[in-house]
Amino acid sequence: MQSIRSTNYFVHFQEEAYRSLRDYLNENHHSKVFILVDTNTEKHCLKGFLQRAQSDLNFEVIRIEAGEEFKHIETCNYLWNTLSEKGADRKSLMINLGGGVITDMGGFVASTFKRGIKFINIPTTLLSMVDASVGGKTGVDLGVLKNQIGLFSNPEMVLVDMDFLKTVSDREMRSGLAEIIKYGFTFDKKLWGTIEEFTEVDLQKINPLVYRSVEIKNEVVLKDLLENDLRKSLNFGHTIGHAIESYFLESADKKNLTHGEAIAAGMVIELFYSSRVFDFPFSLTESLRSFVLDFYGSIQLEKEDFNAIVDLMKFDKKNVGGKVNFVLLNAIENCKLDIQLNPELIEEGLHYYKHGLT
Repeated sequence: MQSIRSTNYFVHFQEEAYRSLRDYLNENHHSKVFILVDTNTEKHCLKGFLQRAQSDLNFEVIRIEAGEEFKHIETCNYLWNTLSEKGADRKSLMINLGGGVITDMGGFVASTFKRGIKFINIPTTLLSMVDASVGGKTGVDLGVLKNQIGLFSNPEMVLVDMDFLKTVSDREMRSGLAEIIKYGFTFDKKLWGTIEEFTEVDLQKINPLVYRSVEIKNEVVLKDLLENDLRKSLNFGHTIGHAIESYFLESADKKNLTHGEAIAAGMVIELFYSSRVFDFPFSLTESLRSFVLDFYGSIQLEKEDFNAIVDLMKFDKKNVGGKVNFVLLNAIENCKLDIQLNPELIEEGLHYYKHGLT
């Protein structure tokens, strides 16, 4: 697979990724090289990475607990203190080996330690490969509010090794697939046409979808790095999806959702709004709803949850002046940005996800 050039770095794939890493490490004499992992990637990915990296360097491994619930400033404090204790300086390098939590938070920690040390991202989950791998977003959550603290900071390179997907659970693979569905509706309907036929996750079919997804996101980022216009379209399904994800994370009587499960529900709901506001073909809305309920299952969303979910949307990063802004679709591959909706329609969309048209 050909490497993809982003703003000032490359996304490399498969063996080219390891060749590029070895060349980079040989050419740049870092004082120390740290590898940030979580308990999952330490167990399933670290050994394979070290074998394929084929480097004589003495890597220092830093481990944190796995899970979105650890993506907060207290974990960053632990990482900053650990780097200090291990003698990290401004010539040090951080290699972030893991999913979106590791690459988002590792990039943020590296970018703020001593006003910035260099870092490399190696996404190991489908979600992080197609979403967090490109775009320079780093950050952590503020309580249950997603990615409220962070900055734009580019890695030295991104290395995508799809063999890591063999270590990912079926549930997490389905989670990552939701972001590819998003690209299908917003930028390349062929992606949705392929995924629509899925009854299970097939790694052989996933690989080309990963590459195409990285291409799409990179094309968008190159046109709008700081999310002033076009890049907002990548938030389709996320305005209400993030609110659902946060609500389930903070609710003691709810089972936590994966990011993709929440975003899949969010896309169904926001397509419903699109059909109501812009005459988006309702047959496509129904097709997505049917697929999502079959493929992901129905989440435990009840009418008494609606008000709390709507309240959480007020913290969405796209909002301006306290107004909630949605990304809706006029047609497949045709987004409408900064759309505001009345409360009655917002609740109607939540009802539609759960019950369909009744």
